Amino acid sequence: MIWKRSAVLRFYSVCGLLLQGSQGQFPLTQNVTVVEGGTAVLTCRVDQNDNTSLQWSNPAQQTLYFDDKKALRDNRIELVRASWHELSISVSDVSLSDEGQYTCSLFTMPVKTSKAYLTVLGVPEKPQISGFSSPVMEGDLMQLTCKTSGSKPAADIRWFKNDKEIKDVKYLKEEDANRKTFTVSSTLDFRVDRSDDGVAVICRVDHESLNATPQVAMQVLEIHYTPSVKIIPSTPFPQEGQPLILTCESKGKPLPEPVLWTKDGGELPDPDRMVVSGRELNILFLNKTDNGTYRCEATNTIGQSSAEYVLIVHDVPNTLLPTTIIPSLTTATVTTTVAITTSPTTSATTSSIRDPNALAGQNGPDHALIGGIVAVVVFVTLCSIFLLGRYLARHKGTYLTNEAKGAEDAPDADTAIINAEGSQVNAEEKKEYFI
Repeated sequence: MIWKRSAVLRFYSVCGLLLQGSQGQFPLTQNVTVVEGGTAVLTCRVDQNDNTSLQWSNPAQQTLYFDDKKALRDNRIELVRASWHELSISVSDVSLSDEGQYTCSLFTMPVKTSKAYLTVLGVPEKPQISGFSSPVMEGDLMQLTCKTSGSKPAADIRWFKNDKEIKDVKYLKEEDANRKTFTVSSTLDFRVDRSDDGVAVICRVDHESLNATPQVAMQVLEIHYTPSVKIIPSTPFPQEGQPLILTCESKGKPLPEPVLWTKDGGELPDPDRMVVSGRELNILFLNKTDNGTYRCEATNTIGQSSAEYVLIVHDVPNTLLPTTIIPSLTTATVTTTVAITTSPTTSATTSSIRDPNALAGQNGPDHALIGGIVAVVVFVTLCSIFLLGRYLARHKGTYLTNEAKGAEDAPDADTAIINAEGSQVNAEEKKEYFI
């Protein structure tokens, strides 16, 4: 208590000076918020001070520092800065009991004070999720509870599933035994399905003491469900003589046992050509007798499911014969023939010659082949007529008839010829042409 007496004596000794300058002096402080376990710095400033003392005291009105002199024996309290214009102290390892109103006093006449409130934030404990028992059957109602304690003020709890927040939850806040912190819990209710298997459900705790880094708890769901079955063919258009693989794709939890293949409600009729390997049915060399309904059945401990595939074996399409290519001269001849002949077949022939591949890939008669044959026949016929005409034209001649006027009256042929010789010059020439 010696320091208190000296301080009082000093206080009264400078009373006159304080009265002169006290009108422009006033201490300034600021409220402080600190996380439990952290360090709080309390600062008191005076803009105008004529050597007047400053003092910090705690909520219990115990003096902590008088100018640069420490008054309370507490190793957590240290002097940061001391001058006529500022007195700053620090409190380390702050606890919830340190929260309250601290006072900075300026010993003028009268004494002037300024209040600073120290707020201590209670850090919430890491959350815990309860209520999950593995595994859960598809369609069951699940109830999960997330709980955290020690927060001040009360923490906020949020739920997420597949990174999507769930809003419809229950929230409960309870005061702890120390009557300073809170225990917060939140309950999530939902009905599970197979899409929830392997999904992470996250409980997130937000609080201002966490510096924007929330605390989380995660629960990965395990859902058991009946198999789902789908048959996938190796080709969408199975043809006779080709192989076919049917794959039975089954998903379930637990994993389904080996699948069972049947045809038309019975066993596979030809084991030599129909080979089952795992989840695949391999049919070698398809034929019409393979037509029917194939069924794939998968089973696990939860239940059974199946899928069906109707097989229709298609005929192999006819192979098109190569189209005869006709020279350009023949094409011209055929074109002339088409112009003279109005038959639809000839017109189709012309079209086929211009585009030999126009009907490729189509079923039915080979119009290109027929058109080529007709064109060759027409070409040969025209060539024959042309050659015959040239031959006959070379053997044409002029023939004179030895007939004269009055020869008809001659008694015999010799007389007629003699009579005609004199008039041969005037005889009329008759020409005959053979075509």
